[in-house]
Amino acid sequence: MTPPGATPAAQTSSHEEEKQPENEDITMGNTTTATTTTTTTTTKPNNSNKPKKGRELMTCTIRAPPFAYAQLAVVSDTSSSTTDDLDALQVRAYCTSALRQFLGDTGAGMAVDILSVTGSSCWVRVPRADLGAFAAALTAFGGVSSTNSGGGGAKAAMLVLQVRACGDWLGSLIGRAEQGALWTS
Repeated sequence: MTPPGATPAAQTSSHEEEKQPENEDITMGNTTTATTTTTTTTTKPNNSNKPKKGRELMTCTIRAPPFAYAQLAVVSDTSSSTTDDLDALQVRAYCTSALRQFLGDTGAGMAVDILSVTGSSCWVRVPRADLGAFAAALTAFGGVSSTNSGGGGAKAAMLVLQVRACGDWLGSLIGRAEQGALWTS
């Protein structure tokens, strides 16, 4: 049995809102204030059977790139000798000598693209499959002899190509190289 003025549960729709106001009078001297509290209850049907609507904006598959990149720098075995600026021919000669010494004629035939030469450092591009052999050849290379002819007593210094960074993604390598310049300047 339902109380008078109430709606039976069988007649209440699940989408209707039910409001129950509560009035309370507060007396403060000569002033009367009314406070109203409203409670709202909403029942929504369960839509778990419906597929969610959404759109795929972009799909991107990153595959292994065909090339890998390396940053090289010329360093000297003596701290007193200064290294001159590199050029593309010197980088090509140093890389070819290192690859020939480590891998023979097969290494000398490796495709090495010189991308940038600035000061005593450079960026090269090699096939991704050859990056390990390239880095190993340059690491194992003994260097080339260089004499500074600045006067009578020319002293020979060994110049070595040092691998500063190497990897598949050029953007991350450049960011790492610039990060080092942040702390040294």
